[in-house]
Amino acid sequence: MGKIFCLLGKSSCGKDTIFKELEKEKSLDLKPVVSYTTRPRRSQETQGLEYYFIDENILEEYIRNGKVIEKRDYNTVKGKWTYCTVDDGQIDLKDNNYLIIATLESYSAFQEYYGRDVVVPIYIEVDDGIRLQRALDREKMQKNPNYDEMCRRYLADAADFSESNLNKCEIYKRYNNDDFEKCVNEIKMDILKIK
Repeated sequence: MGKIFCLLGKSSCGKDTIFKELEKEKSLDLKPVVSYTTRPRRSQETQGLEYYFIDENILEEYIRNGKVIEKRDYNTVKGKWTYCTVDDGQIDLKDNNYLIIATLESYSAFQEYYGRDVVVPIYIEVDDGIRLQRALDREKMQKNPNYDEMCRRYLADAADFSESNLNKCEIYKRYNNDDFEKCVNEIKMDILKIK
């Protein structure tokens, strides 16, 4: 049976960049799982690549049809944004291993839906000062920077990824992303041991 590797970590810790690096590594043969969101698409994002960008009506239809595996709502400075994973046929554990970016809540929901032995956490850490600078640099590149939301997210991560929450989810292994290449190589080696 395949595994679902969940990349976890605070905003701007490098999850997206690490995801892309792991996805292109042929020896890992990981299939990406694309999540859904109702938030507006950023200028550099592509529909169906980073996310499937949907509206509230489509989300409600997925919920009515029992297709939502996990769902998270965020009250942002721009209104409510929902992120979710939909059982849309992307995941078939008979023959494949998967890679997804997750939160602690979605990680727990995946464990409940697919089984604890199938879902593997990969928790990324980076110095908070570096994360803040990365977030600021990324936000500056947006057509309409949203610094209020960037700050809200940064502060919310401290509570969301607290040590007590990580311990509740039994996530103890940490991958430090101060050195990108070293971090990615360590993750690759661990995935190869597990799959």
